[in-house]
Amino acid sequence: MAEIDVSQIHKVTQRALRAHGASDEVAGIMADAVSWAEARGNRICGLYYLESYCQQLVSGRVRGAVTPSVTRPRSSTVEVDAGYGFAQPAFAAALDAATTAARESGIASLFMRHAHTCTALGWFTEAIAKAGMIGMGYTNASPIVAPPGGKTRVIGTNPMSFAVPDGDDGVAMMFDQSTTSVALGRITMAKAAGEPIPEGWAVDAEGKPTTDPEAALAGSLCSTGGYKGWGLGLMVEIMAAGLAGGTPSREVKPLKAPEGAPHDLAHCFILIDPGVRPEFHAMVAGLAEAVAQDDGARVPGLGKVLLTTVAVPDALWEASCALAER
Repeated sequence: MAEIDVSQIHKVTQRALRAHGASDEVAGIMADAVSWAEARGNRICGLYYLESYCQQLVSGRVRGAVTPSVTRPRSSTVEVDAGYGFAQPAFAAALDAATTAARESGIASLFMRHAHTCTALGWFTEAIAKAGMIGMGYTNASPIVAPPGGKTRVIGTNPMSFAVPDGDDGVAMMFDQSTTSVALGRITMAKAAGEPIPEGWAVDAEGKPTTDPEAALAGSLCSTGGYKGWGLGLMVEIMAAGLAGGTPSREVKPLKAPEGAPHDLAHCFILIDPGVRPEFHAMVAGLAEAVAQDDGARVPGLGKVLLTTVAVPDALWEASCALAER
């Protein structure tokens, strides 16, 4: 593996996306999102997605130069039509309006429609927190999860994220997690490496537990915590596909397929102004102090040291550079 500077990952990603049809603005925002994920050790949502982004730009499955349309149909509701482009630029276009709505009303919803997958949902909620608001995010994906005890795929990994501002333009807490025991990318990476997966990650096509990643991909992922995670996955499905007006997971085509109809996903964000409680930030700080009483314990997202260099598999880095040199 090569040790690559995160700033270099940003440059290569930006050049690659521009070379395959993204506008300068879109390529820059997407490069921010890719390098954001890599700096946090989230390889699945970083360079691992770059080839797919480029392929779908060329095929037209994702539009790389569209201008998002932002509207405010209600005082506490902001909607953004991504125009079948990437989710990140559409979110960036709507964040100020959503923050204003939350500040005026105390709470606001931001619904994004006709968009590509979010990839790292924490990129979005962290931005909400840095804007001074509590942020919650929900998005769905192609079907890969069956109900506990079943074998028919109904929902996706359906991640959710939660971020809290620290009152000083920073983040006091942030988590970003799928509602399955593991993200789908971990299974495909294990298959590519010829490695088994831990029991409890997935079941095969007959609904039986498996440690074979190939059998897992033909079967279903397990909800984290069994029925508890299944309930959370359904909640996310309802918030994203229902409330935000997106495509149900069972109708979402594979996210990395190079060709086909646009994803047409919707993403749901809730913004809450903590200013309603003057003591809010002190309470959150006190909670973090209580957690830190034990060595090695911390609030999710707090005190995380970001990577400046990343170990990137040689083949992945060579492929990424080749995309940038197209």
